Amino acid sequence: MERGDNNVTLFSQNHSITIKDCTELPSMVHSPGMWNYFRYGTVSYSLPLLQLQMILIFAMTQLAHYILKRYGVPKFTSQFIVGLVLSPSLLGRLKILKNVLFEVNSQETIGMLAFLGYTLFLFVIGVKMDMGMINRTGRKALITGIACIVLPLVVGLAFQVFFRRIWVTEEEASNLPFVTAVHCVTPFPVVASLLEDLKILNSELGRLSLSAALVSDMFSTFLTSLATLTKLAKEKSVVSGIIGSIATIVYVISMVFAIRPAMFWVIRQTPEGRPVKDAYIHFIMFMVLVSGLLSDYYGQTFFFGPFILGLAVPDGPPLGSAIVNKFNCFISEVFLPLFVTTCAMRTDLTLLFKFDSLMTFYTCLIIVTFVTKLAACMVPPYYSKMPLSDALTVSLILTSKGVVQLVSYTVFRDNETMSDQTFAVTSVSILLIAVIVPILVKSLYDPSRKYAGYQVRDILHCKRNSELRILVCIQRPDNVAAVIKLLEASGPTRQSPLGVYALHLIELIGRASPIFISHQMQKKTVSNISYSENVTVAFNRFQRDNENAVSVSVFTAISPPKFMHEDICTLALDKLTSLIVLPFHRKWSIDGSIESEDSTVRTLNCSVLELAPCSVGILVDRGSLSHSTVSSEASYSIAMIFIGGNDDREALMFAKRMANDPNISLTVIRFVDSGGNEDVSSWDKVIDSEILKDVKLNNVGDEYVIYIEELVKDGPQTALIVRSMVDEYDLIIVGRRHNIVSPQTSGLAEWNEFPELGIIGDLLASSDINSRTSVFVLQQQKQRIATGRRN
Repeated sequence: MERGDNNVTLFSQNHSITIKDCTELPSMVHSPGMWNYFRYGTVSYSLPLLQLQMILIFAMTQLAHYILKRYGVPKFTSQFIVGLVLSPSLLGRLKILKNVLFEVNSQETIGMLAFLGYTLFLFVIGVKMDMGMINRTGRKALITGIACIVLPLVVGLAFQVFFRRIWVTEEEASNLPFVTAVHCVTPFPVVASLLEDLKILNSELGRLSLSAALVSDMFSTFLTSLATLTKLAKEKSVVSGIIGSIATIVYVISMVFAIRPAMFWVIRQTPEGRPVKDAYIHFIMFMVLVSGLLSDYYGQTFFFGPFILGLAVPDGPPLGSAIVNKFNCFISEVFLPLFVTTCAMRTDLTLLFKFDSLMTFYTCLIIVTFVTKLAACMVPPYYSKMPLSDALTVSLILTSKGVVQLVSYTVFRDNETMSDQTFAVTSVSILLIAVIVPILVKSLYDPSRKYAGYQVRDILHCKRNSELRILVCIQRPDNVAAVIKLLEASGPTRQSPLGVYALHLIELIGRASPIFISHQMQKKTVSNISYSENVTVAFNRFQRDNENAVSVSVFTAISPPKFMHEDICTLALDKLTSLIVLPFHRKWSIDGSIESEDSTVRTLNCSVLELAPCSVGILVDRGSLSHSTVSSEASYSIAMIFIGGNDDREALMFAKRMANDPNISLTVIRFVDSGGNEDVSSWDKVIDSEILKDVKLNNVGDEYVIYIEELVKDGPQTALIVRSMVDEYDLIIVGRRHNIVSPQTSGLAEWNEFPELGIIGDLLASSDINSRTSVFVLQQQKQRIATGRRN
């Protein structure tokens, strides 16, 4: 390009054009031939064109998912639909898309970028996969994982042997085994993505499905590699097939015995709590690209090498999580939508109307393999005494289709193993299954149903002198001391023992599958990592200090924060606990100021309050618990504020257990409406009076209990009294009393910042009160009927 004072000259390979006046440029840009100079001239506009393509695809996929996600449609489906919309059968017919934005030469660039993104996606998926799951896989998951690929593959191959002579030619039949194999695979990434979209990753069925999918994926990877090498030997020579087989075996062995130990060496070189050096991450990404070239050179697909390398990287922190944190967002939100959409754009829906014998055969083959796979996945769980609806749910999850099948069909289409018409049929089958399966799974399986029932699990109905089972949740290291002080204050004795289940919650980073560990059963071989050591040591010491009065079991749950409530509620259900203790999401410093907040912890607490199969308590530690001790040398002052209702009665019963400790002084303060306008049933009044009777008579425990009645006319007066008494106590116990209206709290609800604490609890935890007094808010078990709805 040359430019004079007023002239612009554009050059291409064989032509040049001179514009005498720059004012002519805008009109010429709109001329039909001008685009050739932008595309093929020395002045290259390939990068802006690629950027426009990415912007269009990104904007359309985000908009589509924003609209469709409210109907439960996963991201993959939204991206696929956008690709169909941009395909030649719909918007792809428009000249601006066909001849300019997505013209033939530009598709090669964006296609190459999309396939590179998919390669990196498979590498990251390999990093996330926990190969130790295979050792921990139960018999049910193992049999299900093998059956879900072997049986449909056998039936599919038998179907094509019997019917291919009727519908397909010999040339078309030669590629049928490879296409049939793709119909039968159960890719781990597809199952993990579906479970995360359905929010059942941590459920019992989710764990079974993940384990079965991992077994099936490893088995199918072996079969696919074997089939690829067989095809190589058939198309080229036997020697090429043998060389490819040897190279594949050597590559896998080097990953296991050389690269994986090197990855553990990198972990040992990284100080605890410090990030992995960028130099190591850069070298690993270099190895990803080299592994792709090597796998392609010795006859495997380009994706094989990076995937196996990903498996060699230890999942989780520090190395696996560092890789996932650096690349997962860009790969999942940019490259993967680009890949799915560009693959779907190859689909010509108009070919579906040209129904012929080949299309009939492929349609029948897809249906036969799908039905067989559905039955094969359902039989093992059903014969393991799983309910039919749950077995069908597992089967639907394992028969889901997604990005892995799409890329296989796309490769077959590009290398002419599959015709455009067949590709259209298989693509539509992926879309239909991707849409229908999530809807059916949601209708068949609700993880909250298992918490439903009539069994009462709370402190109020716990038999006198029987073991009180409490599940305590640990989010941060400083939660340990506060929770143990609360348990010590609850007065465990041989006559009234405590059964404590401590659950350490760790955010899932750098893994695709959640982990749940029972430290009583943990073997040293599990990932060679000792989880929650500090938590285990602290609670074991607490058990030794209270011998014959406390039994402790420690567990670790590593899962995404949005699914942690499943681990909590499931463990509470399995252990028949009467109370779950949760830490508050705010952390206070020693001087009483707010040090930090964690919104994910608050969301978790609200989810547990809604679904818990027993009573729930939220512990707001403002320093009096974590920085003090209950010992023979120090007294501990506790107050219980009683207004009335189920939650207050539950809180009072917990406070009564503390009256047996000689180092604890308990004060029960009852707020009574001075105007006598309380809107409560007479039966509630009777129950409240009955539960307060022994408190009024000071017949609760071995020590003296103070009972105080305060007459109040409205909420502001209650707030004034509460604020005046805060500094007199180390711990205040209250009931949540959610959505209960009473004169004692009237006018305070509109100032409620944290509804999960109730009105009084929120008032005590307010940042306006500069106090070190801790608060314990209790909610009694919400009774549920068999359908899961609350009474």
